[in-house]
Amino acid sequence: MDPQIVTITFFRYAGARQQWWGFKQMGLAPRALAKVPGLTFFKMLGSGNGNGFSIWPNFGVYGLLSVWNNESSAQLFFEQSPLFQDFRAQSTEIATIYLKTAKVHGTWDGRTPFIENVAFQTEAPLAVLTRATIRSKYLWHFWRFVPGVSKAMWREHQEGLIFSIGIGEAPLVQQATFSLWKNSQLMQNYAYKGKFHSTVVKKTRELGWYKEELFARFHPFRVEGTWQGKSLEKVLFPALNEEIGTF
Repeated sequence: MDPQIVTITFFRYAGARQQWWGFKQMGLAPRALAKVPGLTFFKMLGSGNGNGFSIWPNFGVYGLLSVWNNESSAQLFFEQSPLFQDFRAQSTEIATIYLKTAKVHGTWDGRTPFIENVAFQTEAPLAVLTRATIRSKYLWHFWRFVPGVSKAMWREHQEGLIFSIGIGEAPLVQQATFSLWKNSQLMQNYAYKGKFHSTVVKKTRELGWYKEELFARFHPFRVEGTWQGKSLEKVLFPALNEEIGTF
């Protein structure tokens, strides 16, 4: 049996009509997605404005995180699903990243949707997904502190970071980040040695911001589409030598 795979798709919408259509799918699409064969877990995701991690939404960019029984089920959906064809028709740009899970801990809505099924490789391209539900009493502290750290990461031009985006299911409360890195070592240099990220980790432990959290690392193995007019396939494979910036 083919192993589980994960996909994350980003949609860009231009113009008020298309953006309104994209916004409505946050509520409408899950009903159709629940009936898709082979799709075991999914989340429609909004995005933040500015550098991508903000209390202000970006109505021009949305995401779809999907967990599939196998790659064949995913491909059938992307090629033949009427729902996805509607997304394709309404969007000005689409990018889909195919992933295999290397490491994961924590839960999402009380579940662990990702199955570790590929060896972790320190030199391979890496995708990182973090997701948390923020405790209501700490919302003010979280949003006062974290966006500045996210901006600082890009001001410092963190080595190895290809792009990152702040995404979420519900405004302010349920938040996630998705990032792509040239390799694991460069990501770890940032996560464990960088002053900005280490400060966030320290604050999280001190204040107990989250009532649920999940952290996952994936290895991308396939990319379809473009982002900001650039081929993500060329960015990620075989040599990561071009940065495409934030969303």
